[in-house]
Amino acid sequence: MTQVVGKPTPRVEGVLKVTGKALYSADLQLPDSLWGRCLRSPIPYGRIKRIDTSKAWQVPGVKAVITGQDVTGLRIGRCIYDTPVLADGVVRFIGEKVAAVAAETKLAAEQALELIDVEYEELEPLLDPVEAAKPDAPVLHPDLLSYKGLPVPLESVSNVVAYLKWGKGNIEEGFKQADVIVENTFTTQVTHQSYLEPHACVVKADASGGAELWSCSKTPFAVRGQLSNCIGVPKEKLIFHPTHIGGDFGGKGGFMDVPVAYFLSKKSGQAVKMVMDYTEELTAGNPRHASIIKIKTGVKKNGAIVAHHIEFMFDSGAYASMKPAGYLIGASTCAGPYKIANCLIEERMVYTNKIPCGHMRAPGDPQGFFANESQLDIVARKLGMDPAEFKRRNMLRDGDETPIGGHISHIRGQEALEKAIQLAGYGKAKPKHVGRGLSFSEWSPSGGEGNVFVTIEDDGNVKVITPVVDQGAGVLTVIVEVVGEELQVPADEIELKQADSTIVPSDGGVGGSRATRVYGNASFEAGVKAREELFVFAAQALEVDPKELDLDRGMILHKSSKRKMSFAEVVKFKGAPIYVRGYYKSAEKSHDASVSAQIAEVHVDPETGKVTLRNMVSAHTTGKVINPLMHQGQIEGGVVFGLGYALTEEVMFDGARITTTNFGEFKIPNITDIPPLKTHVMENVPAGPGPYNSLAIGEVANTPTAAAVANAVADACGVRIMDLPVTSEKVYRALKARSA
Repeated sequence: MTQVVGKPTPRVEGVLKVTGKALYSADLQLPDSLWGRCLRSPIPYGRIKRIDTSKAWQVPGVKAVITGQDVTGLRIGRCIYDTPVLADGVVRFIGEKVAAVAAETKLAAEQALELIDVEYEELEPLLDPVEAAKPDAPVLHPDLLSYKGLPVPLESVSNVVAYLKWGKGNIEEGFKQADVIVENTFTTQVTHQSYLEPHACVVKADASGGAELWSCSKTPFAVRGQLSNCIGVPKEKLIFHPTHIGGDFGGKGGFMDVPVAYFLSKKSGQAVKMVMDYTEELTAGNPRHASIIKIKTGVKKNGAIVAHHIEFMFDSGAYASMKPAGYLIGASTCAGPYKIANCLIEERMVYTNKIPCGHMRAPGDPQGFFANESQLDIVARKLGMDPAEFKRRNMLRDGDETPIGGHISHIRGQEALEKAIQLAGYGKAKPKHVGRGLSFSEWSPSGGEGNVFVTIEDDGNVKVITPVVDQGAGVLTVIVEVVGEELQVPADEIELKQADSTIVPSDGGVGGSRATRVYGNASFEAGVKAREELFVFAAQALEVDPKELDLDRGMILHKSSKRKMSFAEVVKFKGAPIYVRGYYKSAEKSHDASVSAQIAEVHVDPETGKVTLRNMVSAHTTGKVINPLMHQGQIEGGVVFGLGYALTEEVMFDGARITTTNFGEFKIPNITDIPPLKTHVMENVPAGPGPYNSLAIGEVANTPTAAAVANAVADACGVRIMDLPVTSEKVYRALKARSA
């Protein structure tokens, strides 16, 4: 029985945040720091013929002006190094950085930007990824083969920056065995992460080329490496300081304005702060990819899936630098938690002259699961079978092979299905124009690298030190809870300190629902080491065997004699504080899966097409829950996130130009859009990759939502919306087309 873990512990940084004492990058004010601002391209594609910055220099307070000529040849990326620091002779999307200014005030910097004169030679943009992927399409990146970090080797230059495939069996033979074959095409939109804090950074460069940096990136060590590779300065000379992060959802893992701020600081000799406004975020951030997904499914009359072919085409936008792997890993898992004899999944990542896309809460999965779970709903109905029964028959069990040939040790999809059905009243009679839609997702987290240090001071107090930053999901609280469990010390009695990048050679940061696995295991090791060292010295002081000792309410207890020593007494006996390091590193993907089964209930107005959410159910099978409060928050936040993707959120384009430039136009859900939500969590998986057999929750809760809504709409009114978001206008047009 755990004493600290499993309790709804408040956030360790909560007091700092609610009192306004938490330091965010935009809060930092170094002496004599300057404001940095970027001039951005007004055209989607063209050559830069001339840049005149002379008038910008005349604005009082301007200390530095840079253009692509100052950083020519320098590219940066998270995996693929294809993005110039500033446009290097060519612009490839509206919003690309062309020049930058540092001035004593933000107003002076913006006035200077207006005085920079740029002459462009406009070229015909490529806006459709299907056209861009054709062999005879104009090539947007002629130097593609020279880019560092390409995820797969390329034989020739084209706009397809990455092509990957996964699968097992023989797909052609599988379709020959099928009694029924169903083919459909689904499309998804560009959408933004909508974190409250826009991208912000502060950089103070020195004469040697080194720098101190404060950035809202959740992976500071990775950004340090990216910047080091870009500018040719050893990474040890780039010191990243921890700051709080005001939301992430996948969008805060990259460099963004850091390299520009570095060069402005280097040129001015002063620290430079850069904070994007939300128009810049929506027009030049790193949003979720739009996709075109073709699916062909072959089934037997009894419902067995014998062949399944998924083809993804993702619109990368102008660059691929914001993808940590250079492609979207989630595409490989989107055939779902089902037994499929023959499966092939293909992914193409295509350059266009649109906003460069990055990661957003389960990269590739919400697109793929929307398409796949919608497709399987269609297949079930074509067979005359209830979708729940169809999915029940095909559900993976422990030890089964995944659709692409991987191995699943533990999965409890059927339990999640039955609980969701029960909570939703799935089989009960429905009012007219009301429908229910079912959808699944599963998630097995990847590995990573994490460091946690534990110190027990002279006064006996426990201190935890770590270089990880918390993007809002609660990893710092998990660290403290796990250490507290191993030392039997309440979490609120443990001091936490975040360290800069000099404390360890490398650290992975958070993302991909792996934080609890990575930092939880590092914390577990640190806590165990600290306890063992306490026992060693307490045993010497008490002249007993360490095996005879136990922990008892913050004391070391000799079980038979009942003699006790406090932590402070042990440290005094040792003569120095206890200091240990917990370290975890694994590149292996977990073989244990979290499962989410969601059921949406909607009403569709047949006259207007308006979709009204009546109820939402989200049932989860998982491992040990470290903190029920934060775990529930991830579920509820994930569902709302998924509902926005399903119904309202879309970065909209007029040709190449983005027209949703503020939150008045980009519609995230508000309180009136949220239906009653029932959730249930079953901690019944006997294994998991995290401490105490814990499993992931961060992304699995948002992945199935869009398909659940789309399936419910189809159930309510008989029309199938295959392109997100599912708006009233689309439903209305589909209803009118059917009646016509």
